[in-house]
Amino acid sequence: MIKICDKKRYYSSGEVARLFGVSVGTIIRWIKDGKIVAYKTLGGRSRIGRDEVNKLVDEFVGGSKNE
Repeated sequence: MIKICDKKRYYSSGEVARLFGVSVGTIIRWIKDGKIVAYKTLGGRSRIGRDEVNKLVDEFVGGSKNE
């Protein structure tokens, strides 16, 4: 299992998009489709937990890079 080595507990949709080389719109769609579990801040922004990002890394490494 590959893990993201970072002290951050949560990532913005933009950070996750850059990490995976996809658009922010793709990340938002993955959240809406239930592929990624995200939390909303009081300001309405999505935050994605480190464990969720690690799970997504495993999916990408496994070869299922679906947008």
